[in-house]
Amino acid sequence: MMTAELYLGGRRVYYELHGSAGEPIVLLNGIMMSTASWRPFIESMTAQNRVILVDFFDQGNSERLEPGYDHGVQVELLEAVLAELAAKLGRESFNIMGISYGGEVALQYALAYPARVRRLVLANTCARTSPWLRKIGDGWNEVARSGSGLAYYLTTIPVIYSTRFFEEHAEWMEGREAALTKYFSRPEVLAALIRLTDSSRDYDVTDRLHEITCPTLVISSSEDALVPPTEQQLLHAGIRGSAYVTINGSGHASMYEAPEAFAALTVGFTNLPDKGIII
Repeated sequence: MMTAELYLGGRRVYYELHGSAGEPIVLLNGIMMSTASWRPFIESMTAQNRVILVDFFDQGNSERLEPGYDHGVQVELLEAVLAELAAKLGRESFNIMGISYGGEVALQYALAYPARVRRLVLANTCARTSPWLRKIGDGWNEVARSGSGLAYYLTTIPVIYSTRFFEEHAEWMEGREAALTKYFSRPEVLAALIRLTDSSRDYDVTDRLHEITCPTLVISSSEDALVPPTEQQLLHAGIRGSAYVTINGSGHASMYEAPEAFAALTVGFTNLPDKGIII
């Protein structure tokens, strides 16, 4: 594993490179995630591929920002990382998988830097912050301003899992509650989560989806209560030639509910040859 830092406008950006060969896969975090969230996937996903993990601004080991930014700052962060890695690895394009917030950034990155994206995987994400989703974000932020880590956990986390998973993995969920309540109780963490949520407030690339030209896989989950399948269907309809897969029985956190399916879809789609399969 290689850990690295670079500075963008004087602000620290943290990323990691795992694996020594194969097509590089960039895994982009959901809003409450960090590079550490991907630890369970590293061994299996680096069997044939390099894996690149990135902390967005206001996540993990990257710099904290002032309020008032939008996704554009995360797009430029990603370009700074991939430009540096392009020089180190001797390649110009990368495979990008973004889940939820990470998928929103991935879409905008593919629009801004199309030559940098070989293949694109979009999991449990959307082309816009709908009025309904914006109100959910407003609710999260109101709870965050209360300063209660437990209240924030109870408001945000249970809903990202399917009821089946939540009930069948009660002990695991209790461990998550203890760890995340402690984490969310830190004022600087809640402040960062407010800023990250606000950065999605005016997000909408619906009218530009037709500009995405790289091979794209859209992953939906049948029980996603946060970003429902209708939003992934909108992506699929707008991105010409995209593939669409549903993970049945999973909620929004598909990487944790169906880790093998999630990894298989991401790695399998990435490792298809550029010309695809001709029948």
